[in-house]
Amino acid sequence: MADTQQKTRDDGALRIIDSVQDAENSALEAVRKFLDTVDGVFPDVNVEGPRRKIIDAAFRMTEQLVGASNQLARRVVTVTEDALEDYERSGPASKK
Repeated sequence: MADTQQKTRDDGALRIIDSVQDAENSALEAVRKFLDTVDGVFPDVNVEGPRRKIIDAAFRMTEQLVGASNQLARRVVTVTEDALEDYERSGPASKK
C-alpha cells in the first residue's frame, strides 16, 4: 500500500513538473518569436537603441514568467505533500 501511495505521489509530482516545463517552453517560444519580430523591424544601429531596450525587457519578462511558474509549482508540490502527510498520519480508516 505504501508503494502505491509513493508511486501516486511521484506520478502527481511528475505531472506538475511536466506542466510547468511545458508552460516555460511555451513562454520561451513566444519570446523567441517576439525577438524575431523585433529583429525584423528595428535595425541594429547602436548598442543602446530601442531594439536593445525591447530585447532586454523581453528577457526580464521571461525571467519573471519562468520564476512565477517555478514558484507556483513549488507551492503546489509543498501543499500536496503536506496534505498527503496529514492523510497518512490520520490514516484511511478514520476517513470512513
